[in-house]
Amino acid sequence: MTTEQMTPSTDDFAAMLDEVFGENERFDGKVVTGTIIALDKEAAVIDIGLKAEGRVQLKEFASPGQPAELAVGDKVDIFVERIENATGEAILSREKARREESWTQLEKSYESEERVNGVIFGRVKGGFTVDLNGAVAFLPGSQVDVRPIRDVTPLMNISQPFQILKMDRKRGNIVVSRRAILEETRAEQRAELITTLVDGQVVEGIVKNITDYGAFVDLGGIDGLLHVTDISWKRINHPSEVLNIGDTIKVQIIRLNPDTQRISLGMKQLQEDPWSSVEQRFPIDSKLKGRITNITDYGAFVELEEGIEGLVHVSEMSWVKKNVHPGKIVSTSQEVEVKVLEIDPEKRRISLGLKQCLDNPWETFAERFPVGSEIEGDIKNITEFGMFIGLDGGDVDGMVHLSDLDWNKSGEQALAEYKKGDVTKAVILDVDVEKERISLGIKQLTKDPMGNVDGLKKGGTVTCTITKVTENGLDVTLGEDDQIMEAFIRRADLSRDRSEQRPERFSVGDKVDAMVTAFDKKSRKIGLSIKALEFAEEKEAVEQYGSSDSGASLGDILGAALAAKKDDE
Repeated sequence: MTTEQMTPSTDDFAAMLDEVFGENERFDGKVVTGTIIALDKEAAVIDIGLKAEGRVQLKEFASPGQPAELAVGDKVDIFVERIENATGEAILSREKARREESWTQLEKSYESEERVNGVIFGRVKGGFTVDLNGAVAFLPGSQVDVRPIRDVTPLMNISQPFQILKMDRKRGNIVVSRRAILEETRAEQRAELITTLVDGQVVEGIVKNITDYGAFVDLGGIDGLLHVTDISWKRINHPSEVLNIGDTIKVQIIRLNPDTQRISLGMKQLQEDPWSSVEQRFPIDSKLKGRITNITDYGAFVELEEGIEGLVHVSEMSWVKKNVHPGKIVSTSQEVEVKVLEIDPEKRRISLGLKQCLDNPWETFAERFPVGSEIEGDIKNITEFGMFIGLDGGDVDGMVHLSDLDWNKSGEQALAEYKKGDVTKAVILDVDVEKERISLGIKQLTKDPMGNVDGLKKGGTVTCTITKVTENGLDVTLGEDDQIMEAFIRRADLSRDRSEQRPERFSVGDKVDAMVTAFDKKSRKIGLSIKALEFAEEKEAVEQYGSSDSGASLGDILGAALAAKKDDE
């Protein structure tokens, strides 16, 4: 054989390389079945059917708590990471092989929504790590249990079922849930348990959670809501005043909905209803003592006994304090005496009165100050229709209407003379205890001048004093002292003779007689006329001393009348 025959050609060498390394590439990244051909204290030598072997640490074959049991000739599944071209050695991994097997099986379980077993073995940010027979999954903290758990230690390193929520083989991500298993189990238990429950049944449960509106009670696999209003007959602001998490309590099933599996529970229903005999124990008009439990904008609630509360409306709290918040009259926990005003057992309402247990200042005032009495007080407020005066130390108010301010002036004119804070006197005109009203009058402090002027009636004659001379007539006054009235005589009424109807012939201070031609006491209007008086006197003279038909002249008749009048004087 020549040297040329012994030396392989380039094509032959390429074929040899392809024969060896081409096959190697087919095994890279795959799980193959190999044969153990040798064992030592640390590793096993495995032939995977190529022209090179690989070594795998014995600990990779061990199970938790058990050593590896291997023998030469055993067939094992192994993962081929790569084959070193330089040395021909295979880099193998039993753990990766097991992981690949797990991923394949987990994908089948995920597609069929089957549960898988795993072990929680570590903590990471936001949750925990779970070993799913070689594959590592993430367990979020919110998926550990149906409710938050402070200590997860008892759940670690034990095999338990999980539900796969999400898988991504390319990224190597698996998300599992323990909570989904528990909820499914509890749902089965609830469905079974709810068939054994009926409305009105008394059961025992454990307080599981407490909220502002009530407590959730575990009835042995299914939860019921115990609303705060069904805990006790008495008022409870928060369930924690009566219950604690973990308490074992007896409750009654009030409402049961098998479709929605919602259960409403009650504790107070196991006790006698205190409202059943409320009318006998708290008769109308009886006076009782109680404690303020709650204050609102519209009144205050008073506890008469445990489970029985009544409302004192803001209008029944004080005789004199109106439009005041109840919190400024009473305070929470204050002991008060109240009077029962009304009871409605069906609506569970009791109306109470606080002011009825105190002296009625309106009745007291009416007894002390009868109608016609004179009083004195401060002007507390002035309105468009009058003013209010504080009476009896400020406990009650009286009102002076515009029409009762002055005999002669208009209400608006008279009201302008007063201001808030002034002290004034008044006369009591009326006291209405039921309506809590006191009517006062200031003009009544003096007599009505209309009733004190002689001849002040229609057709009567009055003597007037001229106070002002104007182009249109005369301003005059009637009466004396503080009983003076004002009136006006028109220019046309100054004389029967047109030539004498001149206001300038009169002077301020002159006294003149005039006839009352109009008198309205209600509107306080008086009509005066000197002309009308002259005509009346002339008529009277004619009737007394003759007539023009007898041959006497008017001058003779008037002269005789004047002479007779002079003789009388």
